Amino acid sequence: MDDKQLVALHAARYVKQGMLVGLGTGSTANYFIEELARLAREERLKFTTVASSTISAQNAQSLNLPIVALEHISSIDLYVDGADEITPDKTLLKGRGSDLVKEKLLAKAAERFIAVADASKLVTHIGENFPIPIEVMPFAWKLAKESLAQIGAVGDLRPNAAKDGYWITSHGSYVLDMKFAQNTNAKDLNALINNVPGVVEHGIFHNLADIVLIARDGQVSEQ
Repeated sequence: MDDKQLVALHAARYVKQGMLVGLGTGSTANYFIEELARLAREERLKFTTVASSTISAQNAQSLNLPIVALEHISSIDLYVDGADEITPDKTLLKGRGSDLVKEKLLAKAAERFIAVADASKLVTHIGENFPIPIEVMPFAWKLAKESLAQIGAVGDLRPNAAKDGYWITSHGSYVLDMKFAQNTNAKDLNALINNVPGVVEHGIFHNLADIVLIARDGQVSEQ
């Protein structure tokens, strides 16, 4: 069992009878979804799920998990998802897969948000290993990019997989992948990006994670 699977199984212990559970997106989240299916099948645990992406929704449906649409909820009991970076104060960087709007909606709506990752995702500051994904309205991307440049950001639109156009999110936005100066803390970055017109959402999840579970060499620690 690798560390991603180990931490996902650990997170599944937080799922209790009757909960509404948010499903994250990505390889670690897939292990979590598979464990939920096992709990429902073998231990008769009853719960309902809501997905952060079409891929996770399809995964849950293929495993016969009960699922409701995001439009029908106002709060959830638990949300479990991975992260691309995690700082010591539990700030997360997410959204490299471009579903960050739904992910942040579920993180905010959750009574408890658990971030799961292996030790490779631990960083000293947000943006250490990856640029910050910033989802923007297509007609506003140049104006938004200029506003971001004025607060110290450098970057450009994310290309699509074929490199012949721009990446488009599931609901039609473009993504700017931007780097900021290392001495800008996550709380300030969060506020600065939130104030840029044309920005739909961004990948800094500040003050949202309640618990961070980290797997390292076959052991899971909680922070």
